[in-house]
Amino acid sequence: MELNRRNFLKTSLAGTAVAAIGGYPALVSAKEQSVTSPKSAKLKISFQEGTAPGANLNEKFDYMEKHGVVGFEPGGRRLRERVGEIKEALSGRNIKVNAICAGFDGFVLSTDPDILKQFHNTMEEIIIGAGELESTGVIFVPAFNRQVPVLPHTMETRDFLCEQIGKLGDFAQKHGTTVIFEPLNRRETFYLRQVADAASLCRDIDNPGVTCMGDFWHMTWEETCDMAAFLSAGKYLQHVHVASRAHRNMPGEDGEADNYIAGFKGLKMLGYDKYVSFECGPRGDRNVVLPAALELLRKQWEEAVI
Repeated sequence: MELNRRNFLKTSLAGTAVAAIGGYPALVSAKEQSVTSPKSAKLKISFQEGTAPGANLNEKFDYMEKHGVVGFEPGGRRLRERVGEIKEALSGRNIKVNAICAGFDGFVLSTDPDILKQFHNTMEEIIIGAGELESTGVIFVPAFNRQVPVLPHTMETRDFLCEQIGKLGDFAQKHGTTVIFEPLNRRETFYLRQVADAASLCRDIDNPGVTCMGDFWHMTWEETCDMAAFLSAGKYLQHVHVASRAHRNMPGEDGEADNYIAGFKGLKMLGYDKYVSFECGPRGDRNVVLPAALELLRKQWEEAVI
């Protein structure tokens, strides 16, 4: 029988990627392996508040429903004041609140006790609002490059981070939601840059209220393989951001660079059934490039065959 070299390499490399990140029962415990079936994977598209055209939430949600967008990712600032407004605008619609995008003050790796306290106080307020909206979690970054005074990049700092976020995870569980580590690219943060690093923090904290996410834009600069990055997160993957891959515009506006198929394969292998949310703005006419972006993502999802 003649060996098809292309298919052999394709199968071998895929298997090697999976084995290398430890996502299957031969390499990890049953507890760590608890992800859903690939058959349960769905492309559930979400928009941040500034993505859809419209003068108010109702107009934005009308647009989203018309285009089959089923998730809404609001910002965290003043969230509790807006819970009633958001609930009213979503009433009777096939759109759910998913992740809450940041909005807190301070940062968790500050050496200043007042800044650390500010982080916890504002995060707790957002978490309460997230719970009231039945959100999947509140996105946060441990520290941006510009934020000072900051703890050094040491094992002691990592242990401190795990302790602090474990407490927030307990608080989030009480309110029916989670906190979500977001890795960023090196131009934005020195500390947390790869999805696997975020997942390892989740594993060590070992708290159902602590999860992580991947962002295709940041992954462009930091990951060697989108599929492996998502698989490395396993059961901890709670959210995904998407944008064009060269300039952070709408998917498709950067042409051939905007390829998400490998990442979508990883999501399908995990049985990922949460949200892929737009975090980007248009370079061209929003009324043209936004529908085209939706079409591109749905097409590539179908092309991501596992």
